[in-house]
Amino acid sequence: MLVLAPGMAGAALLIRFSHVVAEDTPKGLAANRFKALVEQRSEQRIRVAVYPSARLYGDLDEMEALRLGAVEMVAPSLSKFGRIGFPEFELFDLPFLFDSNSEVRRVTQGAIGQRLLVQLRQQGLVGLGYLDNGLKQMSANRPLLEPDDFKGLRMRIQFSRVLASQFKALGARPVPLAFSETARALATGVVDGTENPVSNFWTQGMHKYQTDLSLTDHGYVGYAVVANGRFWNSLSEPDRTLIEQALREALQYGNQIADTQNAKALEALREAGTTRIHVLSPVQRARLRKLVQPVYDELAQRIGASWIEEAQKALGR
Repeated sequence: MLVLAPGMAGAALLIRFSHVVAEDTPKGLAANRFKALVEQRSEQRIRVAVYPSARLYGDLDEMEALRLGAVEMVAPSLSKFGRIGFPEFELFDLPFLFDSNSEVRRVTQGAIGQRLLVQLRQQGLVGLGYLDNGLKQMSANRPLLEPDDFKGLRMRIQFSRVLASQFKALGARPVPLAFSETARALATGVVDGTENPVSNFWTQGMHKYQTDLSLTDHGYVGYAVVANGRFWNSLSEPDRTLIEQALREALQYGNQIADTQNAKALEALREAGTTRIHVLSPVQRARLRKLVQPVYDELAQRIGASWIEEAQKALGR
């Protein structure tokens, strides 16, 4: 829904853009770049109000807020779409599917990624593009490098059946929690560990409560930028074009810095000296990959093997 931007002379469009991570993460930086581009190119006629760090809505209610028109745009993690009737998006949660962000982009920017965005229109949502955060690492108060290391641990996950199956296969207990609650859950012992790109681990202060970070590169965290369908359809064609172009450039910027931000966060973490950092060897990686193979079989039964096969073909597997 379009509203008047507060304190402005004359009519202007206001786009409320809510997300759940800090401003100095790839998503936060991309959202701010989008705001700057839209406002500059529209000569302030279109304003973008960005609400980071779950200040407006969190993991559990941002999609409903978007559907109701309480915000115009959100950038939820891809894991969230399975919960609202699009289980094919759970493909991105598969462990050890991707070896790099560039591999992810072969899927998101190819036929599979675009087909998934189109499907969102079934529920009045408009998928506008994808944004990387990067590959995930494991953290706990002990190294997580071998299958036995996971046994008995309570591991925080996003709300995802694939991620729940992943940790069950590893012998851990998955605990679904909103991202905004994770650091507190680690601090109070509600969970023993979690998985995150290093930028999220660092900016959320999780290093204060976790003695060990294992560089496993086992999974991927990414987002889809989604607009409310009624809002999108109410825009003029020139405004849609302006917004789409600004978002395309902002997402390119965010994707370019995803690796850089994670590298900077890792360096900051080393300098802080609060957390021991471990590197997963190829042999250890192969052992963990073999252990989680049933997760692939389970997802194939739910969404059809063709989705996984097509992704693997795009990756040259």
